[in-house]
Amino acid sequence: MSDNPPSKATKGRGAVANTAGRYARTVHQAEDDGWFQDGEPAPNPRTTVTEERARSVLSRNDSPDLPFDRSVNAYRGCEHGCSYCFARPSHSYLELSPGLDFETKLFAKTNAAEVLRAELAKPSYRCAPIAMGTNTDPYQPVERRYRITRDIIELLAETRHPFTLLTKNALIERDLDLLAPLAREGLVSAALSVTTLDNHLAAKLEPRASAPHRRIAAIRRLAEAGIPTGVMFAPVIPAVNDHELEAVLEAAREAGATRAGFVLLRLPHELKQHFRDWLDAHVPERAGHVMSLVRQSRGGRDYDATFGQRQRGTGAWAQLVESRFKLAWRRLGYSEWRSKPLDCSRFMPPRPRSPQAELF
Repeated sequence: MSDNPPSKATKGRGAVANTAGRYARTVHQAEDDGWFQDGEPAPNPRTTVTEERARSVLSRNDSPDLPFDRSVNAYRGCEHGCSYCFARPSHSYLELSPGLDFETKLFAKTNAAEVLRAELAKPSYRCAPIAMGTNTDPYQPVERRYRITRDIIELLAETRHPFTLLTKNALIERDLDLLAPLAREGLVSAALSVTTLDNHLAAKLEPRASAPHRRIAAIRRLAEAGIPTGVMFAPVIPAVNDHELEAVLEAAREAGATRAGFVLLRLPHELKQHFRDWLDAHVPERAGHVMSLVRQSRGGRDYDATFGQRQRGTGAWAQLVESRFKLAWRRLGYSEWRSKPLDCSRFMPPRPRSPQAELF
């Protein structure tokens, strides 16, 4: 068989299928060859990493509902395997599946720091905070080996360039030696995405991300090091994790988080079917109810990408979630996300690399 049988969960993976992306020119069809037995675990594909040389790493956006206009992603694909990840459809541009391919066929931009150095050195460059962790996680497991995120942080520290970090992995603690001094200069803030406090649910939703209690512990360590730290309850999934919203905000606040946010479940492109497959595999008795609530908060559709609505949704259920968040936010004493902007005045453009080295 070339693909997993439908609705068969693979241990340690978030996707339950590997259907072709929307741009694929070749489509693989799974066929029963007589060897697969009912109840047998689905084959578990190994993670492979392709090293690539990027031509540009600074991505820009003009979205009115994002708090940044530029970002850097060190990797394409993400081994965390979050079943709900809105970035999965980006693998279609590589003619790969947004399903299992997204979390098993990864690409590492090994020259990311070098390319970013050249982009920051351009006379036309104007400093503004760079967001890291907007598409794929900068601290996913392969970062232990490649250390691309750390290379980028070292460059940003050298040039005193402000940046933000968003992750689901406690590996961020590794870089405290860099982050703490930068925080004292107002150059960095961080946030941990915590979707649930239930280890069993997390193992199904986001199988290779850090366990929930490790993420809370990471918030504590970052906060104790003086790094402005927030928590993102993202995504809010109706009838799956929405009941934990207040508990997550309370645990993060107790650990030292000072800012908080949330994002409603987003299902762009192929993710609509991939998430349905996940529901059928893990919570079949609730699958229909979950999707009904999703459509109620998306104007009767599975997803609405309209600016201003894609993050929060519309309708009664979405309004209820927002009201609950605001009440908990006020009660717990969180501050505004942009209450203390990062300092852009310290930026020093990097000097171009010279074969004659530096004389002074």
